[in-house]
Amino acid sequence: MRLAPELKSKIDALWDKFWSGGLSNPLSSIEQMSYLIFMKRLEDMDFAERKKAEARKQVYNSVFEGHDDYRWSNWKHYPAEKMLSHVRDVVFPFIKEIHDGEKTLFSMHMKDAIFIIPKPSLLQEAVSIIDDLNITAQNKDTQGDIYEYLLSELRTAGKNGQFRTPRHIIGMIVELVDPDIGDRACDPACGTAGFLINAYEYIIRKHTSPDLVKKDDEGGYYGLYGDKIADSKTWELLWNSFNGFDFDSTMVRISLMNMVLHGIITPNITLMDTLSKRYTEEDKYTIVLANPPFKGSIDKSDINDHLTAGTTKTELLFVERMVNLLQIGGKCGVIVPEGVLFGASNAHKKLRRVLLDKCQLEAVISMPSGVFKPYAGVSTAVLVFIKGGNTDKVWFYGMEKDGYSLDDKRTFVDGEGDIPDIVERFRKRHEENPTDRKRKCFFVSYPEIKENFYDLSFSKYKEIQYEDIHYEKPEVIMDEIETLEDKIKTNIADLRKMLEENKEP
Repeated sequence: MRLAPELKSKIDALWDKFWSGGLSNPLSSIEQMSYLIFMKRLEDMDFAERKKAEARKQVYNSVFEGHDDYRWSNWKHYPAEKMLSHVRDVVFPFIKEIHDGEKTLFSMHMKDAIFIIPKPSLLQEAVSIIDDLNITAQNKDTQGDIYEYLLSELRTAGKNGQFRTPRHIIGMIVELVDPDIGDRACDPACGTAGFLINAYEYIIRKHTSPDLVKKDDEGGYYGLYGDKIADSKTWELLWNSFNGFDFDSTMVRISLMNMVLHGIITPNITLMDTLSKRYTEEDKYTIVLANPPFKGSIDKSDINDHLTAGTTKTELLFVERMVNLLQIGGKCGVIVPEGVLFGASNAHKKLRRVLLDKCQLEAVISMPSGVFKPYAGVSTAVLVFIKGGNTDKVWFYGMEKDGYSLDDKRTFVDGEGDIPDIVERFRKRHEENPTDRKRKCFFVSYPEIKENFYDLSFSKYKEIQYEDIHYEKPEVIMDEIETLEDKIKTNIADLRKMLEENKEP
């Protein structure tokens, strides 16, 4: 979490206000905070989108056209009683119905949203704190970091998979998969939609003049106008290219709001357990990006019939689901717990055979165990694969640092660590053809992996270089110890003599 201490203290104050105001369910509090953040950011986004449209020489129609009293900057000054009735009865129904005429998934899921802030004083205090956060002016994904911090306060965070993948790790995976206009992207366990948003911004960055793109202190990009995308049909194609699924209705609403606030006009997030029998999509997407839940299992009777791994472990079922979701030639970047790489069960081995024999497994990137602290200390890896064909050789990389300390504090170091090297080496891997297994990255051939029961763990193939340490003979060491003891005795004797000489009569 990269929120500055002053922002954390303000969020903590907001928590306290909600708790004392009668909202004791943390997830309900997060949802209500999200609605208020959405109201605030909607006006900020409206202004930013107008600027982008001007840069593209396009006409822009404000979402507030004819409704200036719906703007945060207008009603935030209302007296408490008037503010509550205006937000509850006017502004909240307005944000629920954005794009309603187009019958989008956003409007469909927001129909079930309920505004439950009970007290005028609580709303007024919350509005004041959120206004003081100054989210937009910070030129980075502070909104996402706020979600991460809020979710970290849940007792269930990290147990049910409800925590946000670090933004720089998402960014690395998106760069490795390299999506572009025309791709159809999916995250089957999307949470707050971090992968989809990052993929969208990565594509926009590709199509923005370099002089407009800015970079913040932590490596995040902003100033992404997409000025090289001229026609409206291409924008519509792009906005409709990102699809997510989650089985938690609150997370679905949060992710929908998050995507809208990042400029995706028609987000496609669906309430669905993608491992269940109810989910029917297959061979549909060209890109899959995900960090599915590491822990947990599903009722055997509810597992989709097309998932044949023969297990109830979700970390295995989700990877198989991703293979099924991809079209032939489609590409996936997914985070898995390290056990997936070497597990000895039949289900583990079967999944790895699918990745090697029915896909082109391009890369296995081993990440250090601290990447997901403080939520979890488990070691993880990134798999990059293309559906179809078979694997000739696999590129392995052992990440040692990710730009943050690997303890629970996750203190900022440089925000990059090995990531730039991983991306560059991956793109040049066929030119360089690395074979020295004492280095951070190298190729391993398919026959060797098969020989090792399809083991994909980095440590299985890494050669450890031992340094010869020269020790003196025991007699020499003993002589040195005796010499040192003599010096100590002499020094003690000299000190005693000095004390005697300086003793008062």
